Parts: sequence; C-alpha cells; structure tokens
Amino acid sequence: MTAARLVRRLRAGSAAAAWAFAAHRRVRRTLPADGVHATVGTPPANLPMGAVRIVLGVLRVRRATCLERSLVLQAWLAGRGDRRDVVIGVRGAGSVLAHAWVDGLEDGAGYVELHRVPA
Repeated sequence: MTAARLVRRLRAGSAAAAWAFAAHRRVRRTLPADGVHATVGTPPANLPMGAVRIVLGVLRVRRATCLERSLVLQAWLAGRGDRRDVVIGVRGAGSVLAHAWVDGLEDGAGYVELHRVPA
C-alpha cells in the first residue's frame, strides 16, 4: 500500500469515527424527547461504504443500545443511497424483550414486528 493510499484510508477512518461519535451522542441526547425520530445527522458523503466498520466499532465501544445503533446505521446507509427501515420488535411470553435492527442487514428472527421507522 502506498503512503498516499494509507493517508486517505486513515483520514476516511478518522472522519467516520468522528461522525459516528457525534451521531451517537446526538441520538442518545434526543431519543428521550423525540423517540424514534431522534436526530442523527447526515454522514459525510465522500467516505467509502467500507468505513461502516469504523462506525460500528465506535458504536460498540460507546455501548450503543440496539435502537441507537440502528438509527445511526440507518443514517449512514441513507447517506450512501441505501435506504432501509429500522424495525422494532418484541418477543417473550412471561418477560417481554424488545429489539431494534436495520431491515435486511440484521436478523430479527424470533421477534414480532411492532413498528418500522422509514429511512
């Protein structure tokens, strides 16, 4: 790998990490008041789709909930022209478990769909 290519990849990774950190902070702050319509923000358009690994890594380190992660990932994908719904579902009889996921990327097997957040 050339030095120029390495520098481009490092810049893209840094920009993706900075966006993911800010987007997660914004979602976490606005989610209590705005619910599933919490503000995420538009990701930088010039970043490669592969930088999604950096975004997911930041969300993992920040211990994002499944809903926070799904809303941030939905915004990231929409910024790249891939519009997907966030699905919220539940399962369980005695104790109810809720989960959120991005439609088509994650598996909601075992969960009954309750709500969709369109892209």
